[in-house]
Amino acid sequence: MDAALSQFFAQVDKDQNIYVDRLREVVAIPSVSSDVSHRPDVFTMGAWIQKELTRLGVDFEIRDPGTHEMDGHTLQLPPIVLGAYGRDPAKKTVLVYGHYDVQPALKEDGWATEPFELVENEKGELVGRGSTDDKGPILGWLNAIEAHQKLGLELPVNLRMCFEGMEENGSEGLDDVIVAEAKGWFKDVDAVCISDNYWLGDSKPCITYGLRGISYYKLAIKGPGRDLHSGVFGGTVHEPMTDLAYIFSKLVTPQGEILIPGIMDDVAPLTAAEEASYPPLDFNLSTLHNAIDAKNTIHDNHIDALKGRWRYPSLSLHGIEGAFSAAGAKTVIPAKVIGKFSIRSVPNMVPEKIDACVVKYINDEFAKLGSKNTVEVECLHAGKPWVASFEHPNYVAAAAAVERVFKVKPDLTREGGSIPVTLTFQDALNKNVLLLPMGRSSDGAHSINEKLDRSNYIEGTKLLGAYLWELSTKNF
Repeated sequence: MDAALSQFFAQVDKDQNIYVDRLREVVAIPSVSSDVSHRPDVFTMGAWIQKELTRLGVDFEIRDPGTHEMDGHTLQLPPIVLGAYGRDPAKKTVLVYGHYDVQPALKEDGWATEPFELVENEKGELVGRGSTDDKGPILGWLNAIEAHQKLGLELPVNLRMCFEGMEENGSEGLDDVIVAEAKGWFKDVDAVCISDNYWLGDSKPCITYGLRGISYYKLAIKGPGRDLHSGVFGGTVHEPMTDLAYIFSKLVTPQGEILIPGIMDDVAPLTAAEEASYPPLDFNLSTLHNAIDAKNTIHDNHIDALKGRWRYPSLSLHGIEGAFSAAGAKTVIPAKVIGKFSIRSVPNMVPEKIDACVVKYINDEFAKLGSKNTVEVECLHAGKPWVASFEHPNYVAAAAAVERVFKVKPDLTREGGSIPVTLTFQDALNKNVLLLPMGRSSDGAHSINEKLDRSNYIEGTKLLGAYLWELSTKNF
């Protein structure tokens, strides 16, 4: 194994400019799944994945998730690409997951460069939408296959792949495919690895064993039959925006306290072992301040900050549709406004209970207003929190790979974000699921100037390959 990995590492170093050019090619495809106008680009990106799998000799099949409704349109969902590389029954079989869609991005949002043109800056950062979330990691797996092929080396395990194009918009249709393929395409899988998250900080790799869930809400308040002039009608009608602002103010405090009764009831208690796991982590408030470009953190110490990010629920207000937001002054009373907010959930919270608490509370609070407007609350998508055993050989192998590539033991972390597919894989396949990140905490995955450091991209490709070799030696 040592000789094979040394050759593999050298090949990755040799081909790194090829890998960067490949990343540039896919970043240029604006595969924004939440934008109707970009749905064809998501299909273009799916076709690129299929073409690349063909070039590498990977067997693959397409699963059609069907259609869905979005912004008044019936849209075809992007293909779910299932790949298979190697079918040796004597080898372990590892399933890797990634998504080829990205978040929206516009230069005017504050990007320093065009978001869909990959730019390498003087810091060695590869800046572009999707670079770290999740196109870089997907290419990491494909680059690892190519490097082995160039060396004439067999992969030490069989690979199964699941690449989707709707992760940034609720992964519609994916759960059904996974459940259907549990005894089909995925029937021989021994372990699952997902590279779709980030280091805790910027200096030390980590392995992630837990994620928060998410329940995302649409709160619509409707009043007059059309938008009105505030000079003519102000003071004579119940204004939807006023009602929405009131309801928003009743959901969460500036200190992050969720005000909805019942939400905190099922949160798993903090154990002594968990409490003891925080101080040794390579993390401090400076790291967090650098990641957010500010010092407006709620907590004044890093341990409470991590607890707030990982193991307690949070409620965030995201935006308002239907309200005037352009430059200048427009004295309009909007006829209908839609507020968006989400709750990040933790063990042992369940979406059904969260939903019941949210709907009841909002309806009760709205009733107190005495408003003649109407209110409607809808959960757009929901995913459960996930926690895995980091003592499983899957995690032992990943830790050994981190030490081999980065010469340091990884931190074992949970994460504040949500990747609902982790729990689906765990439940449907009854296998251990591992999160093995490539990028850093400062990558800005959903923000402006998203980036993936060249060093993380190249060393991350080595890490994914080393993980496969380490896993091949483990018994489970």
